[in-house]
Amino acid sequence: MDLIDRANALHDWLLAKELAAQTGQRPAGDSRADCLECGDVIPEARRAALPGVTLCVHCQTLMEKRR
Repeated sequence: MDLIDRANALHDWLLAKELAAQTGQRPAGDSRADCLECGDVIPEARRAALPGVTLCVHCQTLMEKRR
C-alpha cells in the first residue's frame, strides 16, 4: 500500500467516523491489527474495547488534536 492509498483509506475512515458521529453510531466490524496511519500493532485490549478501531492510541490522539 503506497502513501496515496493510505491517505485515501484514512480519508474514507474519517468520513465514515464523522457520519457515524452525526447519527450517534459507533464504528463496528473488524478492528485492524495494525494502525492505518503508522503501521504499529494495535493492542488486543484496544481492539476489544473499540470494535472497528483502525488507529493506534498515538495516531488517534494526533488525529483528534488536528480537529
